[in-house]
Amino acid sequence: MSEQNVLSPKPLHLIAGWVLVVESLLLFVPVAILGQAINWPQSLGDPADVMLPLLVQNAAAVRLGYFIYLAYSMLFWVAALLTMQVLSHGKSYSLWLRIAAGFGVASTIARCLGIIRWLVAMPALATVYTNPATSSQTREAIAVVYQVLNNYAGSVGEVLGVSLFAAIWLAMVSLTILQTRIVSRWLGFLGLVSATLLVFQLAELLGIDLGAFITVSVSVQQLWFLVMGIVLLRWRSI
Repeated sequence: MSEQNVLSPKPLHLIAGWVLVVESLLLFVPVAILGQAINWPQSLGDPADVMLPLLVQNAAAVRLGYFIYLAYSMLFWVAALLTMQVLSHGKSYSLWLRIAAGFGVASTIARCLGIIRWLVAMPALATVYTNPATSSQTREAIAVVYQVLNNYAGSVGEVLGVSLFAAIWLAMVSLTILQTRIVSRWLGFLGLVSATLLVFQLAELLGIDLGAFITVSVSVQQLWFLVMGIVLLRWRSI
């Protein structure tokens, strides 16, 4: 019995490992659904006259895809929290990890705020925009509102939530890994690479269009979640 306890992963590591694996793979579900429905994420920069009719034509798929994406974004905080619990041995966080926790919360909130626009505001705009009784002047006004809302919420969700705040959290966690060596150091280096790629996305705040680069940066982060999850599932208590 004692040998079995020694060779079995701790419950915290098992839970954290499975959550990280689910988080790493869950993103592919909204990518598949929304990619088919509205050519997401490439279509995020499309104008109102292209995007709003698509939202109406594929309303059910868009709602389902963004709902799952919202769940994925909320699960980010759970994954972040459990990762920090593992790195702190389930005890009180160090000052470094407390700061990281704050950025993890900020990332989750920003992501959710960005996604909500596609579940509430954009469908409402699309319904009015595609109504045959809507005047051309009203459509022009809706197009302006759509553009402003998309730019603002997109910056909050994708640039701040997905990129900046997540990058800071991941960098702090990776530095903690390198310092404590609770898990392999290469996970810390991989995390720093991922954080660096996420930071590059901030160039959009300067008006630089990076195209689909966010897909690359987020993919590397998802790889980190997956590998970290597998490591924790295979982890053996001492």
